[in-house]
Amino acid sequence: MKLIKLLDGIKYEFIQGNIDIEIDDICYDSRNIKEGNAFVALKGIDVDGHNYIKNAIEKGCKCIFVCKDVPVYEDVTIIKLKDTRRDLANLSANLFDNPSKDLIKIGITGTKGKTTVSWMIKSILEKANYKVGVIGTMGTFINGKLYEHKNTTPESYQVQKYLRMMVDAGVKYLVMEVSSQALKVGRVHNIEYDYAIFTNLSVDHIGAREHKDFDDYANSKAMLFRQSRIGILNIDDNNYDRMVRDSTCKIYTYGKNGKDLKLENADYCNNDDFLGIEMDVSGLLTDKFLVSAPGLFSAYNAMGVILLCNLLDISNDIIKEGLKNFSVNGRCEIFNLYNGVKVVIDYAHNKISMESIIRTMKEYKTGRVVAIFGCGGGRSFERRYELGEMAGKYADFSIVTMDNPRNDDIKIINQDIEKGIKDVGGKYIIIEDRKDAIEYAINNAEVNDIILLLGKGHEKYQEIKGVRYSFDEKEIIEKFIQ
Repeated sequence: MKLIKLLDGIKYEFIQGNIDIEIDDICYDSRNIKEGNAFVALKGIDVDGHNYIKNAIEKGCKCIFVCKDVPVYEDVTIIKLKDTRRDLANLSANLFDNPSKDLIKIGITGTKGKTTVSWMIKSILEKANYKVGVIGTMGTFINGKLYEHKNTTPESYQVQKYLRMMVDAGVKYLVMEVSSQALKVGRVHNIEYDYAIFTNLSVDHIGAREHKDFDDYANSKAMLFRQSRIGILNIDDNNYDRMVRDSTCKIYTYGKNGKDLKLENADYCNNDDFLGIEMDVSGLLTDKFLVSAPGLFSAYNAMGVILLCNLLDISNDIIKEGLKNFSVNGRCEIFNLYNGVKVVIDYAHNKISMESIIRTMKEYKTGRVVAIFGCGGGRSFERRYELGEMAGKYADFSIVTMDNPRNDDIKIINQDIEKGIKDVGGKYIIIEDRKDAIEYAINNAEVNDIILLLGKGHEKYQEIKGVRYSFDEKEIIEKFIQ
């Protein structure tokens, strides 16, 4: 692609070189530069790409995009942009011929529920015979193939590349988890979403590497409703007003106080082959739905999805089928064993999510709720203590075990968790090996117990002393079922 075409619609300052050169690809990591590429120097928290311009040139880079003054290099085109990170999104969109224009785009933001909502939507749209692409915490899914990435919302270049792949594969609907950080730094700033869903907001992601305070976190989330046509929001959330304060989209609301979809009733259902919610809604549609995920929060997640699908003219019957039969790998994923015993794999790994999942299971008034969990390495004493405190307070029995200790001593991690359990008088045992802990829980299960495997969710590894070992909880459970 000609450089001048790559710059279409972007404000820039031409520093030196030739504006009429051909660019094969763009790259923002100098380690991956190939001859004929353009290099975009990004300023990050720890690394400044401007320090690696010389490396990029030595690898055959033809063009450099910068956002601050740099030394002049011979035979290299230099373009100065206002913000290379935000403009990386524009450059990438131009490079891949603006693929978002050929997709119906659905963005989901919130502290909890993004992944579940994404997969609910995917389940329903696929029941309606549409091709769906998903970008989120578990990776990017296109035609059943998984592309892994580190962040919930990957860098803008990757986003645009995935969108092009989706369009080329015949995908009609893009379903994307949109993180607060992605909105803040501009990974999605040139995408106008057709629909945006807000689930809920609570304190999270506050720190030097993410958001300086809760206001920054909330304001970043709210940006989604200034780059969407239609917003679908949980009106019962305490931060609803923050989300809509400066919004520019048409607003629809759901919840017990929903103006467009109202929750009339939610009953907890637990039988031999189903654990979930039966709910009645009224408003733009009035009907009863079964949701194959537990707890009131699942009813709220489903309401946002029902309202969206109603606006998309999906029939109630298809919505019902999708909600009753969907599941998310590692998110309240339920397995039926024997004597009414159920195992639930969930990603809960902080105080809020730990309390939520255990208290939700207690609502089913079944047998014991047994929590199996640990804490990842590199976390504070407070994080470990709080996990123990929540499990000790709400679970009937806890098994403290290994998560991803990374470079930390597993014994010290578990001692910190143990203190939290002891301080609230919880019953527990420590079994360091996670596989042994799971087998112990199942072999000692009582009638109608719910066994919670918490913290790892969809992960298929354990990280110990810099090495990732294969570890799949789902495989362990399926062997017991067989």
